[in-house]
Amino acid sequence: MWFQRIISGLLVLAIAGLAVALYLDFRINTQLQTMKSFVEGYVFADAVAACEKASGTTPFKWNGGANTRVIGLNAVKTDKYNIVSSYTLFADGEYCDFDPIKRKANIGSNFLERE
Repeated sequence: MWFQRIISGLLVLAIAGLAVALYLDFRINTQLQTMKSFVEGYVFADAVAACEKASGTTPFKWNGGANTRVIGLNAVKTDKYNIVSSYTLFADGEYCDFDPIKRKANIGSNFLERE
């Protein structure tokens, strides 16, 4: 009888722990999505201005472009200490990667291959 009570108590504790973990994961994920949206909105105007000023084989036209898309904020951890971030825009077949830290734009580049 004691064994059954101990097992059922442990089962209830495990279910409660799982429910709390899922709730905390949901809350943290929601906060991270909100923060990412805020950062993307903050960087957007700078990215458009830098991409239109950047030199490339073809000019990057965000304003007046027929097909424009925001790819979004990307980040890659290259090693233990460095994170490379990029905000990518797409306009009329041209990609533009904007580095929000250095405030530089590269047209037609791949942000994973940048230095």
